[in-house]
Amino acid sequence: MSESWQAERRNLDRLTKHRRMDVDGVDVFYREAGPADGPVLLLPHGYPGSSMEFRGLMPALADRYRLLAPDFPGQGLSATPEGFDYSFDGYARFLERFAERLGVQRLVLYLHDFGSQIGLRLAILRPEWIAGLIIQNGDIYEDVLGPKYGGLKAYFADKSPEHGKAIEDAVSQEGFREEYLNALRPELAETLPPELWLYHWSLMTPRRKAIMVDIIKGLEQNLDWFGRYQSYLRQHQPPALILWGPQDGYMPEESARAYQRDLPRSELHLLDAGHWALETSLDDMVPLIRDFLGRVWADRVTNA
Repeated sequence: MSESWQAERRNLDRLTKHRRMDVDGVDVFYREAGPADGPVLLLPHGYPGSSMEFRGLMPALADRYRLLAPDFPGQGLSATPEGFDYSFDGYARFLERFAERLGVQRLVLYLHDFGSQIGLRLAILRPEWIAGLIIQNGDIYEDVLGPKYGGLKAYFADKSPEHGKAIEDAVSQEGFREEYLNALRPELAETLPPELWLYHWSLMTPRRKAIMVDIIKGLEQNLDWFGRYQSYLRQHQPPALILWGPQDGYMPEESARAYQRDLPRSELHLLDAGHWALETSLDDMVPLIRDFLGRVWADRVTNA
């Protein structure tokens, strides 16, 4: 292979590929970047979102790492099949099968938003797969949930039609906008492109909305899993990098520090950011992630 072709190959690896794959009968859209034999960073997305969440991060790390970001079934550009289990368990099993289909059995896992709970269920299913965790605004400690959880807590306490309708109304274009802007300070809020909520709302259908409403209501049952997630962390002590945007009405700074109860050796960085830190703090996050991945994969990556 000529040097020019090798250089071109490296350049191509750094570009994000947009692909589709059948996973147990589900037509799945996913993004992939980096060398096929590189150490893997698996990127499950949050709500309301898709693999688009990682569009900036992927090429920034693709010189050495293989980055994989699927759209969950019923979200993004993946299909919305009948018979799929649209629950946290169902999505965790989907992630497992997605990784298996791509030949991945060792990975660093990015935990964000409801992807944190889905990802930790995968970690519980397959603890031997987990080389490390990058934790970014993912909630698993009930005692430090922020004030924006008030509406959900009201529904959990009283499942009246009024409280149920408030959740249904939140699955809307304006609700998506509020999810992205959250508690971000005004100067940063101005930097978030409206395409974030307009794109994801454009993919919503009545059936997808019903699925999302059920998932949000199902967060009550997910609270019962918080102790299991914490037990997994205490037992396995995976290397962990915590990158947190404290301008988050759901998951404030206290939610980040709570992880260190169970991961005392974890590395914590508080960013000038909110819930969607990759949109405003990518340049700060990339070197921290690169350094962490270099240490986790020290036996496979040279010259990190």
